Amino acid sequence: MAADFDIVVVGGGHAGIEAAWAASRLGARTALVTLNPSMVGQMSCNPAIGGVGKGQMVREIDALGGVMGRAADATGMQFRMLNRSKGPAVWGPRCQSDRHAYAAWMQAALAEAANLTILAGEVTDVLTEGGAVAGVRVASRHLPAGADVRRCESAALADEVARSAAEAAHEPPTDLRCAAAVVTAGTFLNGLMHLGQRSWRGGRYGEAPAGRLSDSLRRCGLQLGRLKTGTCPRLAAETIDYDRCTPQHGDEPPVPFSFLTERLALRQEPCWITATTPTVHEIVRANLHRAPLYTGQIQSTGPRYCPSFETKVVRFAEKSAHLVFLEPEGRDTNWVYANGIPTSLPVDVQDEFVHRIPGLKSAEILRWGYAIEYDFAQPTQLRPTLETKAVAGLFLAGQINGTTGYEEAAAQGLMAGVNAARRLGGQEGLVLRRSEAYIGVMIDDLVTRGVAEPYRMFTTRAEHRLGLRADNADRRLTEIGRRIGLVDDRRWERFAAKERACDAARRLLAGSRVRGVSLWQLLQQPGTAPADLLDEAPEPARRELARLLCDDAEAVEGVAIDARYEGYLARQQTALKQMRQLDDKRIPAGLDYSRVGHLRQEAREALQQIRPETLGQALRASGITPADVTVLAIHLARGVDS
Repeated sequence: MAADFDIVVVGGGHAGIEAAWAASRLGARTALVTLNPSMVGQMSCNPAIGGVGKGQMVREIDALGGVMGRAADATGMQFRMLNRSKGPAVWGPRCQSDRHAYAAWMQAALAEAANLTILAGEVTDVLTEGGAVAGVRVASRHLPAGADVRRCESAALADEVARSAAEAAHEPPTDLRCAAAVVTAGTFLNGLMHLGQRSWRGGRYGEAPAGRLSDSLRRCGLQLGRLKTGTCPRLAAETIDYDRCTPQHGDEPPVPFSFLTERLALRQEPCWITATTPTVHEIVRANLHRAPLYTGQIQSTGPRYCPSFETKVVRFAEKSAHLVFLEPEGRDTNWVYANGIPTSLPVDVQDEFVHRIPGLKSAEILRWGYAIEYDFAQPTQLRPTLETKAVAGLFLAGQINGTTGYEEAAAQGLMAGVNAARRLGGQEGLVLRRSEAYIGVMIDDLVTRGVAEPYRMFTTRAEHRLGLRADNADRRLTEIGRRIGLVDDRRWERFAAKERACDAARRLLAGSRVRGVSLWQLLQQPGTAPADLLDEAPEPARRELARLLCDDAEAVEGVAIDARYEGYLARQQTALKQMRQLDDKRIPAGLDYSRVGHLRQEAREALQQIRPETLGQALRASGITPADVTVLAIHLARGVDS
């Protein structure tokens, strides 16, 4: 099909960035259409990347050839490995980011990307022909002069954006022809913001919403719902009494996200910790009748694992304090994010309770906390490739799929961009297994189970988490990234060198023995590190191990972790093999579940709605039992396809 572009990506958030990067790198002529190009890469909420579960996904994005990890390394201010007191399987890299520098880095990277054009405008319609994407309709969007990332901190900008949107509404739209579209609309789909009794339309503070695309998606056959999220107050750094707070420093040496980053040479900035008090909680309880979450003003569901401060006060009434993390938003700004107290309470209530928190008595509040409701599409309407079942060539990624978090969005964006490009090339879609990546776990959870609240990644969601570690993401996924065309020569050569070091360490540890046992077996003893073996190893193994630790300590440590988990991983292999067999057994797309004999009616209805592509996906669907899958497998074995 003749097209202005091969692929159009809608939205310039974390999902849109990775989708546009991947699609353009794979050779597709790609357009990224966003309301304001100067806001691409904006950190709407806390200025940080990674965390437990989330950090593993950033490493996976990097191993596959995405950009989030490199941006985090280039613009981070503090790096910490979370969960160090626990096993390596649940260690989570995290960095405090300079949010202005992060957005600028992402914008520069996209500006240099081949095959990528960035356009300002509002996508109002997905155009279809014969049940497939044919293009998108773009309304003009006038941008106020100087409407960049830093000016979004001005309250007056919201009114400027609204006036400019009204002016642009009178201009004729432009149709962009394309063969695939990736919608990554974030919180902008019919976004409605709340601060006390005040509500106004917006997609993010100081930015207008996307008000017409939801209707187009419904016409495409998608069912939409509503979700809610919120953000915390921002404070002026010079007005905080840090003597009443506890400093939180980064790790030395800092551990980078990207496997391309050899070392991080930076001055790390401290974060600070304070806590709420019973007096603060009483102020909140006394004003619940004015909280949008409790007056009925907000109708939709928010994230259970990152609740509003007022919800925490109610739900955990027995707690006398909740931690508040004071996180600097950048090296060249005095803005500080008060992580831990997301709220939409009225301004006067926020003013009262914030100033009762130790260290914040004289704090100037630069921006009040607020909540936002937005449209999302239940992700069971998607294939595992993130392509919609309703319209061929239409992909969804990020918060539109019911997730929350930069990392979850970026991972989906990468996969959607890859699969949109592969679809145009007539190639099979890339679907990562649950045993291969946290990304695979997340997408499988979304498309088979759907969401009742915003989805957030945790290590507990991954049944194979012992093998899905932050340290081995490159060993799990770089070959896949190379095979699909995202991993360049530089990354591949770096990976190959590390693999050689891992192989050498593995042979050395398995082949060197002390007192009748191998060094590999000694590493399985609790608390034993590779360096501890230098006193145990015989010559010349001692010299070789010392050399490996000097040349590539990261590779040796990764192999040592493999040794510690060897027994556990071996026990998982039988179950993993069985699940792979189920995931390899395809279910015909047109299967009529009403004709599957002995299948429970509840199972028929669930399978008819989700339409799983494999027996493994069917087994993981909500409400489906192993007995149901057995019945289905027998039916398919008879060769009955409909």
